[in-house]
Amino acid sequence: MSEVAAVKRVGVIGVGEIGRALVTGLCDGEGAAPEVFLSPRGARVAAELAARYDGVHVCADNQQVVDRSELVIIAVRRQDRHEALAGLRVGGDKVVVNVMAGVGNDDLRATLARTDAPFVRAIPLPAVRERRSVTVTYPSHPAVDALFERLGGVLPVADEAAFNVFSALTGTLTTHYWYLATLTSWAVAHGIPSEEADGYVRGLFQGVGRSLSDETRTLHQLAADHETPRGSNERIRTTWFDRANVDSLNTALDSLLTDLDDSDDSDGSGDSGDSGDSYDLN
Repeated sequence: MSEVAAVKRVGVIGVGEIGRALVTGLCDGEGAAPEVFLSPRGARVAAELAARYDGVHVCADNQQVVDRSELVIIAVRRQDRHEALAGLRVGGDKVVVNVMAGVGNDDLRATLARTDAPFVRAIPLPAVRERRSVTVTYPSHPAVDALFERLGGVLPVADEAAFNVFSALTGTLTTHYWYLATLTSWAVAHGIPSEEADGYVRGLFQGVGRSLSDETRTLHQLAADHETPRGSNERIRTTWFDRANVDSLNTALDSLLTDLDDSDDSDGSGDSGDSGDSYDLN
């Protein structure tokens, strides 16, 4: 944790869901928290965090965030980046952490006037607020990796292609929630009160979530351990999640990955929809 201790001042530009989670994770729990400087973007959330934590301050503008920080997290929405970051001056002594989905470091560096500061891409998820989410980073940087190690763990990857594969995987998160909501709606349609159906589905899959912590078993083994031959679980898996559905999911992920790779290759002059927004930043 020596590198984390060395980072005393962290700035966050774009205080949405991920920005809030990062600040909460840094300031809650054990250990000395860094001083945190927030942009006025997302004013309501920024004011709430500043009121909750003594070491959190809302700055007058984004330039003040950069000037006061050693490590700057860029968490604005992809489509807002040019407006939010235009004219921003970042010295070479800063470290820039890019958590914008679908925005490569070359794109961001061009927006920030070709600064010499080191850039690191990262995929933090909302669970960093409880310090229990592994964050993918590229390229590896000791101060950044130590920061995310504090927030639940870090997974540095070898190149941007691998980074984009992990970014595509995060695009499945809300599909999981929608699947659970569909199960609840089905039960309600069969006469179960909404609150009872919702509570049961949540409890059922919270148990599944806990079983994922057992890393001695592969995901396929966990599935097999929850299945009885010719039982109900096997029946739903084989009749609903069949080969066609597996192929459809792979095709959707391949399409998203292609868009993410294309975003990295672009010059940042425009956006091709919101395909890279695989997690909510604002």
